[in-house]
Amino acid sequence: MKNSNSPQAFGAGLIALDLILGADPEGPVKSWTGGTCGNVLSILAFLGWKSYPIARMNGDAASERVLTDMQKWGVQLDFARCEPQGDTPIIVQQIRPDRDGNPSHRFLWACPSCGKHLPRFKAVTQAAVEVVSPHMGDAAVFFMDRLSRAMLTMAKDAAESGAVVVFEPSAKSDPKHFAEAIKIAHVLKYADQRLTDAGDVIGNDTSVVLEIQTLGEQGLRYRSKSGSQPLPWSQMKAFKTPRLKDTCGSGDWCTAGIIHKLASHGLEGFSQHGPDNFSDALTYGQSLAAWNCGFEGARGGMYSMSFEEFQKQVDDILNGEVYIAPNNPISKDVEESVRCPACTSQAA
Repeated sequence: MKNSNSPQAFGAGLIALDLILGADPEGPVKSWTGGTCGNVLSILAFLGWKSYPIARMNGDAASERVLTDMQKWGVQLDFARCEPQGDTPIIVQQIRPDRDGNPSHRFLWACPSCGKHLPRFKAVTQAAVEVVSPHMGDAAVFFMDRLSRAMLTMAKDAAESGAVVVFEPSAKSDPKHFAEAIKIAHVLKYADQRLTDAGDVIGNDTSVVLEIQTLGEQGLRYRSKSGSQPLPWSQMKAFKTPRLKDTCGSGDWCTAGIIHKLASHGLEGFSQHGPDNFSDALTYGQSLAAWNCGFEGARGGMYSMSFEEFQKQVDDILNGEVYIAPNNPISKDVEESVRCPACTSQAA
C-alpha cells in the first residue's frame, strides 16, 4: 500500500494501449496500459511506488482506457494530459505458436480490420517541462525510454534534484540526444537484439554507474564502475520458466524490479550501492521477468491474482522452487476493447 513515504518515480516515453490477441483464437481481446514506460510505471505502482507518467493524452477512447487501467493500480495521473495533447498510441500484440509449438508474439502497428496505421508515439514538449519539473523535487527516479529535447531537460532537472535517471533505449535514433542521455543517466539498460552498438558507455565522460545488457533466454550481463574505472562484465543466467506463455514485457518487469531494489532512496541511496547490491537487485528483476513469462501480455499476471499471491510466487522462484503459473481467471475488466480511430471496427 502506498503512503506519504512511498518513493516517487516520474517517467516519459512510450505509454500506449496494448491490445492482446491471445493464443486462443476464440478468446476475447484483452486491453491494458502498455509501452515500456507505461509498463514500468504501472509495475512500480503495483510494487507500492507513487508513479507519475508524463504524457499527452487527449481524451480519445484509447487514452481513456489507459487512464482507467493506470488508475486501477494507483498510478498518479497529474501529468498524463500535458499540452499539446495528442492521440494515444495503440499497439496490437498477436500471440501465435512458432514452428516448434512455443508461444511467440509479434506487434502490429496497423488495424487488422482496415489496414490503416494506428496512432504512434509523440514525445512530450517543452510545455510539459514547465509544468512537471517544479514537482520533481522529491522524485527518487526519472525513467525514459525515448528521447527528445524536453525529456532530456526533465531528466537533467530530476538528476539535479537527487533522482536516479534510468534510461532504457529501444533504438539509437538521434546520436546527439543519445550522447547527452548517457551523460545524464545513472542506469543504462538495453537489449542486445535491439541495440548491439549501445554498449561500453561507462567512463569518465558519462554518468552511467550501472550498465545492463539483456540477452533474452540467456539472461543478462552487467558492469558497474569503481570510482571512475569500469569493472569487468559479469553474466547472470535467467531463471527457468517451466510453463512459458509469453515473454512480452519481461524486460519491463526486470527493469521495475531493479529500480525497486536500488533506487527507492534516490541518488543518495543509489550511490551507496556496490557490486553485491547490484547483483541482488538484478536477481530480483530476473525473478519478476521469469514470473511474467507465465502469462499472456506484458502485465497479464497483475490481472490474475492478488499482490500477496504474486509475492509468494516470486519468493518461490528466488528460492529455486519449480514455478508454474496458475490458471487463475483473468479480470473481466481487461476485455474492454477500443475501436480503431480510422474505421468502425474494433482495432483488434
